[in-house]
Amino acid sequence: MPRHMFRVLAVSAAAVAALGGAQSAMAQSAQLVAAAKAEGELTVIALARSWCGYGKLIDAFKAKYGIKVNELNPDAGSGDELEAIKANKDNKGPQAPDTIDVGLSFGPQAKAAGLLQPYKVAAWSTIPDSAKDADGFWYGDYYGVLAFQVNADLVSKMPTDWADLLKADYKNAVALAGDPRASNQAIQAVYAAGASIAGNDADKASAAGLKYFADMNKAGNFVPVIGKAASLAQGTTPIIISWDYNALADRDKLKGNPKVQVVVPKTGVVAGVYVQAISAYAPHPNAAKLWMEFLYSDEGQIGWLDGYCHPIRFADLTARGKFPKAMLDKLPPADGYAKAIFPSLDTQNASKAAITKQWDAVVGAAVK
Repeated sequence: MPRHMFRVLAVSAAAVAALGGAQSAMAQSAQLVAAAKAEGELTVIALARSWCGYGKLIDAFKAKYGIKVNELNPDAGSGDELEAIKANKDNKGPQAPDTIDVGLSFGPQAKAAGLLQPYKVAAWSTIPDSAKDADGFWYGDYYGVLAFQVNADLVSKMPTDWADLLKADYKNAVALAGDPRASNQAIQAVYAAGASIAGNDADKASAAGLKYFADMNKAGNFVPVIGKAASLAQGTTPIIISWDYNALADRDKLKGNPKVQVVVPKTGVVAGVYVQAISAYAPHPNAAKLWMEFLYSDEGQIGWLDGYCHPIRFADLTARGKFPKAMLDKLPPADGYAKAIFPSLDTQNASKAAITKQWDAVVGAAVK
């Protein structure tokens, strides 16, 4: 990634304060860089370094601006991120998140709860209207599809669709990559399973998805732990339902030991958009804005694709020929994404409410 450094200008306390309350984009301007450097730190949360290429992005941001980055609870779910803001409203230390990266349905929820502050990045116009709040309280960052991450050394018969995972071939083998009572990734996985049966309808797919996992649990196929690369390799969770970009990153991380196969199911291919936002109580609001500008710049968007995530400005950068061919060639075949459905925000909100509230009663498996 380029390492062009901006000249740092001296700014007064008044200027820094003015920047802290600004709602319009200042891009990676010298003024914003100086204000962010004056704060000296940025606190992020739930950004596992293997997720979406965040490790390289965080390191690049630190190298470019010399700002310390505090990385809180990298394995947290979207719900945990909102709770962290609430719990640290009066905390100006490194335990208070400046920014969050959450599932689409959690953006409006956080806005309604007064947990966010508005800010529009310089590239605002290239973010699709359907993936951003009109007032700038939250905005889409990247998307992927739910896929099966399979330890091919242990699983001899590769599953090709959701219905396969209910078969006797997969006893004590299938796990989610999060807790469906709090994790957007896991909630969307339940919805995707239901959508393969009942279609893209909030009520029907949610109910079908819950029944699907109840049946999987009764059959002894469901493993109630949060699946990770380590548990996949150890054989504790030889099949994990996760976002494709996480599965592909784990495949690289494990380097063939074991062999990992990533399968996009034939039906119920659900795409999920995640969103960025700045905490209303951010101790370092200017560093947070600079982080947003970095992520939504061409450099940041290419960094996300390098981590196998489709950046929200994918169409814009593709039209301008900004993505390296070698990077595009590492992605799964395009036809695997052709069937993808993008549940509306209303659908996601309704399904999230149903799945989080009914998981315990219907499925009865406490994921830990």
